[in-house]
Amino acid sequence: MSVLPFDDRDGVIWFDGKLVPWREAKIHVLTHALHYASCVFEGERAYDGQVFKLTEHSERLVKSADLLGFKIPYGVAEIDAATNQVLKAMNLKDAYVRPVAWRGSEMMGVSAQQSKIHLAIAVWEWPSYFSPELREKGIKIQWSNWRRPAPDTAPTASKAAGLYMICTLSKHEAERNGCADALMLDYRGQVAECTGANVFLVINGEIHTPKPDCFLDGITRRTAIELARRRGIKVIERAIFPDDLKKAQEFFITGTAAEVTPVGEVGEQKFTVGAVTRQMMADYSAEVRKPASQRSAAE
Repeated sequence: MSVLPFDDRDGVIWFDGKLVPWREAKIHVLTHALHYASCVFEGERAYDGQVFKLTEHSERLVKSADLLGFKIPYGVAEIDAATNQVLKAMNLKDAYVRPVAWRGSEMMGVSAQQSKIHLAIAVWEWPSYFSPELREKGIKIQWSNWRRPAPDTAPTASKAAGLYMICTLSKHEAERNGCADALMLDYRGQVAECTGANVFLVINGEIHTPKPDCFLDGITRRTAIELARRRGIKVIERAIFPDDLKKAQEFFITGTAAEVTPVGEVGEQKFTVGAVTRQMMADYSAEVRKPASQRSAAE
């Protein structure tokens, strides 16, 4: 399968305060982030030319950097403006948006107190994370051998690049086994999340989801909870254990990339793409295309 490489594309990327040609947005091989994972990022989507919950994403980016001990040299409003600038320059209406901030190459070693902090924002066309066929019948996922770390062993509240290495390992293994994704436990053996999405079980018409106390509290996750409650669907945030999957009739995951995606199979456990999941998919699709003023009024 031919894949268009991300370093050889037309267009521009917002890089440290200005738009630069896509192919010229480069960093040095001795950049601290490459060696020591001092890097944070966001995943966002634009619908009809408007980034969904842009300010929430920009705020989380700044918070993630703070948790990794560095300060992005741009405020939230400036990051919002830069995102809209590059989206307009790329002339894209429906797109994926990737802001990324990192420590530069001024110092090489674990300590990098004097390294310059950089920020870049790229946008590109990206369709649904999973194919329409998979979304219709529910994706197949497997259990991961890796566990999400305890909050006293890693900055788990941040969207930090280094935290995703075990996600890559888990997803690669899942794909080798014919699955679309992997489901991860946390350090206690409780159900945590998939490799890039939060998880929800539907049990007797109620939605159950793990408490995000050692993994990212996704913006899409919070949106899904709000949408469900608007519908009068009870949402329960609690500790969820592997055996709880046996009680569930439906299973869906949420994330900026995944949006709302049904799960049809986890290991030996099967699920239906039922009424609650389909309602959540429809409501989320409608929500992301509302003008921001209407979303604010509704919330």
